[in-house]
Amino acid sequence: MDQTGGGDPILSDRVLVNGVVTAATLTAGGGLRWSEGGIHRSLEVAREVLGFSIEGSRIKIRAAVENRGICCVGGSEAPARKTFVFEPLSEDSLKLWCQKLQEYIDSLGRPKRLLILVNPFGGKKCASKMFLDDVKPLLEDANVEFTVQETKCQLYAKEVAQSLDLSKYDGIVCVSGDGVLVEVINGLLEREDWDAAIKIPIGVVPAGTGNGMAKSLLDSVGHTCTVYNATLAIIRGNKRSLDVATILQGETRFFSVLMLAWGLVADIDIESEKYRWMGSARLDFYALQRIFHLRKYNGCISFVPAPGFEAYGDPSSQEGHFVGKDISDPSRSEPLKVHQCGYRGPNVDFESSSWRKIDGPFVSIWLHNVPWGSEDTKAAPDAKFSDGYLDLILMGNCPRLALLSLMTELNNGNHVNSPHVLYLKVKAFVLEPGPRADDATKGGIIDADGEVLARGRGTYKSDQNTLMTYDKLQITVDQGLATVFAPV
Repeated sequence: MDQTGGGDPILSDRVLVNGVVTAATLTAGGGLRWSEGGIHRSLEVAREVLGFSIEGSRIKIRAAVENRGICCVGGSEAPARKTFVFEPLSEDSLKLWCQKLQEYIDSLGRPKRLLILVNPFGGKKCASKMFLDDVKPLLEDANVEFTVQETKCQLYAKEVAQSLDLSKYDGIVCVSGDGVLVEVINGLLEREDWDAAIKIPIGVVPAGTGNGMAKSLLDSVGHTCTVYNATLAIIRGNKRSLDVATILQGETRFFSVLMLAWGLVADIDIESEKYRWMGSARLDFYALQRIFHLRKYNGCISFVPAPGFEAYGDPSSQEGHFVGKDISDPSRSEPLKVHQCGYRGPNVDFESSSWRKIDGPFVSIWLHNVPWGSEDTKAAPDAKFSDGYLDLILMGNCPRLALLSLMTELNNGNHVNSPHVLYLKVKAFVLEPGPRADDATKGGIIDADGEVLARGRGTYKSDQNTLMTYDKLQITVDQGLATVFAPV
């Protein structure tokens, strides 16, 4: 018999199970135990019980059961939804069981009211169906009240987060790829009450192309990246802190929780959009094109290294914040003008920091906040959710064949062991992007969390205005600023 959820009994009574009277016990440690057909059964309320309901004189306990205790034989990797029926022998016993079960579940700090943002356009455009088929039944099993809104356009989720009455909800859930999560973070941090707003927990259910955040959270405890597992993590109510990076250029800010890329990775991510009909295969297909027609970019990076990484690069200095500096260029498309309010970014003492510098040309610059960039790209294997640092993956030069081999290691993170890759952690970062080494009339793309933050001359054609210009920008990290629902 499983011994989890031990402690002194909160309630012990005789109940009917399948027409047979048996002893049932709820312990102070959250263990629910009984016998059935001569076999000892147990549930761990915190990990396995979703919720319960009363039907007449019976209590229906809805659970997600893993392969232990109740599951007597090996089975599927994911927990299975099961319902167990207890029938207390008196009305007073029924009331007492319901009271004690509810009190214990309430003590776990689980969300009771959620706002669900569903992106029907992301990935394979099946998020709405995923919600109805997989997410909704689990939320109903857990007695979670929810309001559903489908995103209608880009920045819709950001606008919702900016104006949302947060007192009505215990969390926001994004049934999408990573894009809706990023919009929600930016919306919360642009509110006047950002310091309270950013504390609301955010859940991510993978229903897009990338799903880097959901993969990172679930993989951190060895769980597969599925809608089922992600929804269970939200229902259970466990939370963890998440670093937020502030990307600053002049008075314009963008808040990032995933990554920033310039060079090869950004080109693949953004320019492959024209092959979106291929699904996730577009990334592999376009990566081959970019490797065999490799671009290098002139430019410079400066950074404040984390402890242990001080030997990388050459000594440098930074003049501090360049807030308010007009770095736009009339010959480029004008950056989108945004009224700034709310969170202004962390305070960093730039002048007393020990800065290091590396000059280009570069094949790729990649900054990561979490380990996985997508479900099959382990970009930064040593990244932590709230260590206060960004992981920098840099390629200054790499032969094409070596690069091709290196790209095949992205699914397990072994690419960082290549002699052509520099991998370190940084506290602050400044990017000064330049033109392509083979053509000074053309620039590159700066990709932040899957969106085009800035683009230089001669890049792919787009009617959308970018938030920033293709020029110097600064990145700082605020440790553990946001909160996400996590498996443990």
